[in-house]
Amino acid sequence: MLCTDKRDREGIMRIGRICGLALQHMLAHVQPGISTLELDEIGATFLRQHRAISAPKKAYNFPSWTCISVNDEVAHGVPSHKRIVQAGDVVNIDVSAVLDGYWADTGATVLVPPAKPAHVALCQATINALHSAIASARAGVPVYEIGRTIEAHAKRGGYRVFRELGGHGVGRHIHEDPNVYNYFTRQVSDRLVNGLVLTVEPFFNLGRGRLYTAKDKWTLKSVDRSISAQYEHTIIIQDDKPILCTQVEGGH
Repeated sequence: MLCTDKRDREGIMRIGRICGLALQHMLAHVQPGISTLELDEIGATFLRQHRAISAPKKAYNFPSWTCISVNDEVAHGVPSHKRIVQAGDVVNIDVSAVLDGYWADTGATVLVPPAKPAHVALCQATINALHSAIASARAGVPVYEIGRTIEAHAKRGGYRVFRELGGHGVGRHIHEDPNVYNYFTRQVSDRLVNGLVLTVEPFFNLGRGRLYTAKDKWTLKSVDRSISAQYEHTIIIQDDKPILCTQVEGGH
C-alpha cells in the first residue's frame, strides 16, 4: 500500500498502535502455567475493545485471533488449551489486525525464565537485525538492502534465516507486494518509495534454517527442533528514517 494522504497515514498509524499495544499486553501475561489459548483470548479481548478484527482470521480463516509459536514452532502457531507455557520456553507472538480497512502486523519473542544464554543472544541478535534493517529502509533504496542487512547480522552471529519467511507489503491487506526477503537477492531490485507500507520481519534460527508444516496445516516448525526468534514492525517509508507504526513505549 502507498499512503497517499493524511487519512491513509492516520489509518495505518491507528491500527499499528492497536497491534503494538495488543502485543505488549499479551507478552506481559506470558508466564508458566498459562495456555497459549488463554494468551490468544487476552489478545482477542484487547482487539475487540479497540474495534479491531484479527487479520489472519479475516484473510485466511485462521482458527485463532493471533499466532503463538513455542520453542521449535517457528511461526503461525495455533493457540491451544493443551499447550501450557513452561519455565524456559521461547514464546513468539504475532499480532496482525484490521480496522476501518487498514491492516498492520507486528510480532516479538519472549523468553520465560530461566532463559538459556544462547536464547538471550539469539533474541538480541534478531532485535538488532530488525532495527538495522529498518534504518536501511529509505526511499530510493532497493528492497533487497533490507534482506542484505538482515542476512549480514545472521551470518555475524552464526544464525540461519528461513528463506520461506520474511516481511511483506501491508496496508490494504495483510500480505501485499513487495516480498521483503530476509536474505540478499536481486530478485527484489525495485526501489522503496515514499509512503510505501511494509513489514520488516527477521527470523533467526539456531539450527539448519529449514521448516515444515505441522499436521494442523498451519503451524510451521523447524525440521531439527531448533529454536528461533522473530521480531516485526510495520513501517512507512520516507526519504529519511521510516515511521514505525507498531512501535509502542516499552516495546521492542
